[in-house]
Amino acid sequence: MNINLSIERLILDGIAIPHVQRPLLQAAVEAELGRLLTENGLSAELMAGGAMPHISASAIHLTSDASPTQMGQQIAQAVYRGIGS
Repeated sequence: MNINLSIERLILDGIAIPHVQRPLLQAAVEAELGRLLTENGLSAELMAGGAMPHISASAIHLTSDASPTQMGQQIAQAVYRGIGS
């Protein structure tokens, strides 16, 4: 099974990410979301295909010393809760 996922925009309210750390955050989101989709699959509604104009992810709680990798993993997990099985 192939899954094509495109995230045009990721809005993070109240989180300031230095420009230099954004690629690390992006890579962490992609890696964790890929892992979750591979291990657990998609929701039944998305298995047939289709597009979702937006996904409201659940809140995440970050510590002030969270790395871009930790933040990316939490973001991906929150997004997955909106699309996963």
